[in-house]
Amino acid sequence: MDARSPKAPGGDALRDAAENLFQELQEHFQALTATLNLRMEEMGNRIEDLRKNVNDLMVQAGIENSIKEQMSIWSQQ
Repeated sequence: MDARSPKAPGGDALRDAAENLFQELQEHFQALTATLNLRMEEMGNRIEDLRKNVNDLMVQAGIENSIKEQMSIWSQQ
C-alpha cells in the first residue's frame, strides 16, 4: 500500500506550491552566492591595490629596507 494513496484535498496544489517555493529559494540563494563571490573578488582586488600603494609609499619614504630588516630579525627570533 502506497503511503500517498489516500490523497488529501488540495494535496497536489500544496505540494506544487512547496516545490515552487523551494525553487524560488534556490534561485535566490544562487544569486546571493554569485553576488557575494563577486564582492569578495572585488574586495581582494582592492586589498591588493592597497598593499601595492603602501609598498610604493614605503619605497618613496625610503623605509622599505628598514622594514624588511626588522621583519627578518623578528622571523629569526
